Amino acid sequence: MSAPARQAIPYGMFIMPFHPPSKPLAQSFDEDLELIVLAEKLGFSEFWIGEHHTMKYEPIVMPEIFIARALGETKTIRLGPAPACLNQHHPAHVASRLAFLDHLSKGRLNLCFGAGSVTADQELYGAEPKNAPAMVDESLDMILKLWATDPPYEISGKFWNISLKKTVDSETGIGYIWKPLQQPHPPIAIPGMSRGSPSMKMAGRRGYSPFAHCLVAGNVVADLWKNYAEGAHAAGREPRRSDFKVARSIFLADTTAEAERLARKNSLGKNYEYIGRLFDKGLGRKLYKRDLEMNDADCNLDYLFREQIIAGDVDHALERLLALREETGGFGTLVLMSYDWDDKASWVRSMELFAKELMPRLNKAVG
Repeated sequence: MSAPARQAIPYGMFIMPFHPPSKPLAQSFDEDLELIVLAEKLGFSEFWIGEHHTMKYEPIVMPEIFIARALGETKTIRLGPAPACLNQHHPAHVASRLAFLDHLSKGRLNLCFGAGSVTADQELYGAEPKNAPAMVDESLDMILKLWATDPPYEISGKFWNISLKKTVDSETGIGYIWKPLQQPHPPIAIPGMSRGSPSMKMAGRRGYSPFAHCLVAGNVVADLWKNYAEGAHAAGREPRRSDFKVARSIFLADTTAEAERLARKNSLGKNYEYIGRLFDKGLGRKLYKRDLEMNDADCNLDYLFREQIIAGDVDHALERLLALREETGGFGTLVLMSYDWDDKASWVRSMELFAKELMPRLNKAVG
C-alpha cells in the first residue's frame, strides 16, 4: 500500500480510547486494532492513542505497547501516544522506551508529550497537579539531552536527577541510552486545551506541532493558535498553520437527522456526557464553554452538538468545518475522534463518508 498523497488538510484519528467497562478488555482492544487497520485503508495518515492508568472507561495504560502490537497489522500509517504523560514517568525510561519503539516502527512513530490530567493517575504516581507544566518542561529537556548526547550523564533537576557515569564502559557497551531512528527525534506534538495555554507557548518556542483537543470550543482552538504563535515569534520562529493539528468529534450519516439521532445515543454522546459528569465532580464544565459566563447546566448535549460535536450529513459537516477554519484562521491535520464500536456498522459508515466524501470536498474547498 502506497502512502497517501499530500493534501492541504491531511486527516488522522485519535482514540482515548472510550469503551464501556462491561465490554471485555480483549474485545475492546481487538476492535481498536481493527479500527487502525481500517483507518490506514481509508487514507488516514496518523493515529493517536491516549494514556490512562486508572480509568475503567479509558483502558489503555501504555499506548507504546498497543502501538507495537498495531505495527504488525499496518504498513504506512504513523502511530503515536497522545500524550505520553511526562509527569508520571521517569524521563530516562520514557527516552529509552520511545527510542526503542521508533526503531521497532522503522520510523513510523509520532510523539505527543504532555501532562496526564486524570486526578487518580496523578495521585497514583504522586504527580502534584500544580507542578505539571514544569514537570513536562523538565522531563522534555532531559529526554532530548539523553537523545542528543552520549554518556557520562549528570543531569540535575527539580523533579528528577539522572546520573550515569560510574558504570559506563565503552569496551562492553554498557551505560548507553538508545537514540531514536528518526533524527534528531520523531516529530513532536504538544496538546492544548485551555485559554492562555502555557503548553502552546512552550510548543511555539520549541518548534513542535500544536494539537488542539476535541473538548474545547472553536474560539478556544483559535486562542490555542494565538498562544502558539506568540511563543514561536518570541523565539524568532515563524509558525506554520500546516503544523496545527485540530481534533474534532465528527459523526456522519446519510442525513443530518439520522446522524444526530445516532450520535446522541451512541458512544460519542455518551462520552461527552461522561466527561461532563467528571467535570461536575471537580472544576466544573469550564473547559466546554465558549462563553465563560454561561452556566454549567447549559453545557449540555444540545450545546455540545452546536459547538464541539459535528453530527450530520456531508454537507452539514463541511459547512461546520469551513466555519471552524474561518474562526481559527486555518489548520493543518484534522484529527477525527473515534469512540466505542457500540454500533459497528454506523461507525464504519461514518468513517467511509469522512474519508471518501467529506475530506475530498473539504480539501477542494480550501484549495
